[in-house]
Amino acid sequence: MSDQSTWIQIAAQGVAAATPYLYAGLGEAVGQRSGVYNLGVDGIMLMGAFTAFYAAYTTESLLVAVVAAGLVGALMGLMMAFISVTLRAEQGISGIGMFIFGSGLSTLLFNALVKSPFPIDGFRAIPIPLLSDIPVLGPIFFRHDLMVYGALLLTPIAWFVINKTTLGLNIRAVGQNPQAADSLGVNVALVRYLTVTFGGMMAGIGGASLSVSLTNIFQQNMTNGIGFVAVALVYFGGWSPVGIFFGALLFSIVTTLQLWLQAFGVQVSSSLTNMLPSVVTIVALILAVRFYRTGAPAALGRPYKRGEN
Repeated sequence: MSDQSTWIQIAAQGVAAATPYLYAGLGEAVGQRSGVYNLGVDGIMLMGAFTAFYAAYTTESLLVAVVAAGLVGALMGLMMAFISVTLRAEQGISGIGMFIFGSGLSTLLFNALVKSPFPIDGFRAIPIPLLSDIPVLGPIFFRHDLMVYGALLLTPIAWFVINKTTLGLNIRAVGQNPQAADSLGVNVALVRYLTVTFGGMMAGIGGASLSVSLTNIFQQNMTNGIGFVAVALVYFGGWSPVGIFFGALLFSIVTTLQLWLQAFGVQVSSSLTNMLPSVVTIVALILAVRFYRTGAPAALGRPYKRGEN
């Protein structure tokens, strides 16, 4: 295998590996733009991963699997919205509780319904005609399955909705100044409910991409912290879908590269190579804070009640 084809393969695998980060990160960004952050993303992804796996196994329909995962994620997002918006609980603690709930419930259901891991038939690659034949870019971006294409398309769609639509304007207004948005007739609670529920749905679908697209299996705690990295990518990307996209690609390609180091003959301790993606994430976050200051939504993490300042 030539050097060029090797690097193309690494990049292509990195694009595929970015799928769960993109779904979860973009969904979380929409929620944070309205002023609510959800640290329970990883738990929601675990529930989405199990739901998709079990639905695909029992119904033999990948469409049903993805829809079921999205519905479970939306339900958990709705729970988070109720706790954060209606009950006005502290969002960080609520999110950790949601993570523990999702992690524990997915393990309980797996032990009760499945018991031991086994593979299923998941999504298969569908090369896009003409585009897949483009040198370099074709193999990297256009020879994947539908879950990967969906994640790639979600980036421009999220950017357009947030920046070019009335809904996006309302979301940004609620996240910046909910009092002013309320005075202009925007239903702050409704916007936050919608965005946090949407974020949960995307996290659920991100989990589905793990179990029925990337691995075709479900294991306990298989996210391995992906949800927390997705939340970090929102900060790295400056709450911009484009920034999150490049952050997800950076992290996933580095993760893929560390798996190839031994193939390259690099004699490095496995403990050090396993640390590499996390080290890159920390350094990227430090650089983002230092040089890429777009600023968090002013009302992020602040409960809102009409009549209070």
